[in-house]
Amino acid sequence: MVQADELNSGDAEALSPFPAVRTVNVGHPFMWLARGVGDIRHNPLPSLFYGSCFALMAYVMTIVFHHAYEYLAALISGFLLVGPSLAMGLYEISRRHEQNKICHLGPTLFVWRRNLSNVGIFSVVLGIIFLLWARASLVTFALFYTHEIPKITEFLTDVVTFDNIDFLAIYAGVGLIFATISFAISVVSIPLMLDRNQDAITAMIASVIALIRNPGTMVVWALIIVTATIIGFATFYLGLIVLIPMIGHATWHAYRDIVEPLPTMPQATNIRP
Repeated sequence: MVQADELNSGDAEALSPFPAVRTVNVGHPFMWLARGVGDIRHNPLPSLFYGSCFALMAYVMTIVFHHAYEYLAALISGFLLVGPSLAMGLYEISRRHEQNKICHLGPTLFVWRRNLSNVGIFSVVLGIIFLLWARASLVTFALFYTHEIPKITEFLTDVVTFDNIDFLAIYAGVGLIFATISFAISVVSIPLMLDRNQDAITAMIASVIALIRNPGTMVVWALIIVTATIIGFATFYLGLIVLIPMIGHATWHAYRDIVEPLPTMPQATNIRP
C-alpha cells in the first residue's frame, strides 16, 4: 500500500519558489561518491538489484546487436544519456535512508508515480535526445567509417589502437554534444521532481543553472560518471552492478548539496487575547 506521505509528497510545495542553487567546490563530487557508497552499505539488496538490472540490460543489448556494432555503439553510448531517468529507484533509496525510513525494494519501483506527469515529460525529452543521438551515430558511421564493415571485435580493436582516427574524433565530438545537453538538464532535475513535486521545466532550468554556476565541479562529476561507466563496460558489465548504484546514490547527494533546502515553515502558536 502506498503511504499517504508519498501520495501527497509535493502538495505543500506545489507553489514553492524557484530552487536556489549553491556554488560548491570541485572536491564535493568525491564526497558525494563516499555518501553513495554508504547508501549501498546500508541498503545493499535494493541498491544492487538496480545495478544488476543495468548489467542485465547491457548484456541483452550486446547479445541482440552483436552483429550490428553500429547500433550497439549507439545504444551503449546512449546509456549515459538516459541513465538519469532509469535511476529513480536509487534516488528514492537515498531519500528514505536520509530520513531513517526502512527501505524495501517495492516502494522504490513505483516512485515515478509521485510526480508522474513531470517525470514523464522529462523522460520524453531524454528519449528524444537519445533518438537524435542514435540517428546521428548511424550517420557518422555511414559518412566517416572508411574501413570495410568488420565484426564487432575488429571494430573494438580499431577503437583501442586508434585506427581510423578521423572517425573516432568525429564520433566522440558528436557524442559529446548530445552528452553535454543531456547532462546539463539532468544534474538535479529528477531528484527535484521527486523530492519537491517540481515541474519538469523548472527542474531542467535549475539543472542548467547548477552547471553554469559550478562548471569545474560539474566537469569533475561528469568525468567520474564517464569513468565509472567505462570501467563497468570494461569489466564485461559486472562492474555496473556496484558502480551504477554508487553513481545513482551520489546523484541524490549532489542534489542535496547543490540545491538549497526549502525554508521550514514556522509552527503556528496559539495566541490568546
